[in-house]
Amino acid sequence: MSTHELYTVPVEMETWDLEAQGAVRFTWEYDDSRDQLLSLYQKGKDKQWDQVHRIDWSEEVDPYDLLGMPEEAISIHGTPMWDKHFAHDEKAKNELGLHLGAWQFSQFLHGEQGAMICSARIVESVPDLDSKFYAATQTMDEARHAETYARFLQEKVGLLYPINEHLKALLDDTLSDSRWDMPYLGMQVLIEGLALAAFGLLRDMTTKPLPKQILAYVMQDEARHVAFGRIALRDYYAQLSSAELAEREEFVIEGCHLMRSRFRQQEVWENMGLDVDACLEAVDNAPYFKMYQSLLFQRIVPCVKDIGLWSPKVQQAYDDMGVLDMADVDLDVLMANDERTAELLDEERREMEMRKNQVDTVVALAD
Repeated sequence: MSTHELYTVPVEMETWDLEAQGAVRFTWEYDDSRDQLLSLYQKGKDKQWDQVHRIDWSEEVDPYDLLGMPEEAISIHGTPMWDKHFAHDEKAKNELGLHLGAWQFSQFLHGEQGAMICSARIVESVPDLDSKFYAATQTMDEARHAETYARFLQEKVGLLYPINEHLKALLDDTLSDSRWDMPYLGMQVLIEGLALAAFGLLRDMTTKPLPKQILAYVMQDEARHVAFGRIALRDYYAQLSSAELAEREEFVIEGCHLMRSRFRQQEVWENMGLDVDACLEAVDNAPYFKMYQSLLFQRIVPCVKDIGLWSPKVQQAYDDMGVLDMADVDLDVLMANDERTAELLDEERREMEMRKNQVDTVVALAD
């Protein structure tokens, strides 16, 4: 079945075409490179994995309850609209659960394709070879992530949503800018940073084995990608003028506002035939969503500070969003935890397979 047949509404076009801007850069310096980036590049090579073998696709998935989250996690829960349409109607509640899950993972999928294109763009445009090396490994990572989310949606969910307009707008701004550092800033810092936080929240809260595996393994890669952006941009932005930094800070502020609106699930409310304005008001006032939205910036804010885009204007914007206190989050600790969580899942799966083999051996001997 064609993926186009699984979308809730017809996608606008067969492909979304953007005019590429900026130069493709070759470099003839093959020796003088940064040890941090080369170390990250080596790790990127060592940590390549295959979704066919690493993920246990035999795990059953309930498409109406993809993550096993409580009903209270639904932003309109407890509102008059919820009481009217869903509280006493299991079929409608299941349908909503299907659409919310499909929407969530569809945006992850589209974001990963965007990341694949942006990292390929970095390979083309970045002037130094060590960054080209690492971005090449990231392009492979992002292809694997898109492949994984696409398989999950096609085989386990059976429903997709088109790209969210806010994510699309930020990708448009990122890829249509001729400056070579903008794919770094738009993708590595903003889109990847927000996605990493979203993946982490769902990874830690889900009770379902298959989504937990997917999110944990993708995060193991994404943590390296954000580190790549930090290293490359910190060095470059230290050389820019105040006017050049101000332009990037404006981009960051606008991008964060776009990303802040990305998870309001407007397309789901529209597709379910609900009062969209009332739903969005409920979303904005939902305690669970406020907490979720705030935690989404725990990777972005300290990264923006670390790379040197930390003017009073940026700090005020984050203060207005209620996320300024995220500036002191230790990204290295979060990254180490992402790495360890994925490794623990691998260990648990190996242990389960070993126990199963032992049982099978005992049964075979008994026969």
